[in-house]
Amino acid sequence: MAEENGAQAPEATAAAQNMKMNILAQFVRDMSFENILSQKGATGEVQPDVTVQVNLDAKKRSADNQYEVVLKLKVDSKAKESGEHLFLLELDYAGVFQIEGVPEEQLHPFLLIECPRMLFPFVRRIVSDVTRDGGFPPLNLENIDFLQLYRAEIQRRQAEKPKADA
Repeated sequence: MAEENGAQAPEATAAAQNMKMNILAQFVRDMSFENILSQKGATGEVQPDVTVQVNLDAKKRSADNQYEVVLKLKVDSKAKESGEHLFLLELDYAGVFQIEGVPEEQLHPFLLIECPRMLFPFVRRIVSDVTRDGGFPPLNLENIDFLQLYRAEIQRRQAEKPKADA
């Protein structure tokens, strides 16, 4: 058995070394920021309650080995006491990736886990800058566990399958 494990390790290492990912471009596809608090003319100290929704989308591009991954963020902030909206930020941030050497069965999770991880620091900076420039303290997003998001989506889809069959 030791020989089998020893023989597999170099193969796995070789496969990992053949995987290549390059970010060819990244950009804001769409962004909207509404400062609802200032539109209402509210003043005074307000304690925010912030909710963040994350969605991911990935698609193959016409060029060989190129994929577009979009990280979609919706940040909604309400006053804790009154429940009134303070601001709403919607951001679609895209990256174009050149990916080679990833086995077909691993491509889907790679696109929806690893690619968003590469984009997230830029998304975090944009959210911080926009909220600050919009008149609020800069919002520094917590790290997002894209692996957990992926697993939750797979479980959700599997749970819906029996309902669709019924």
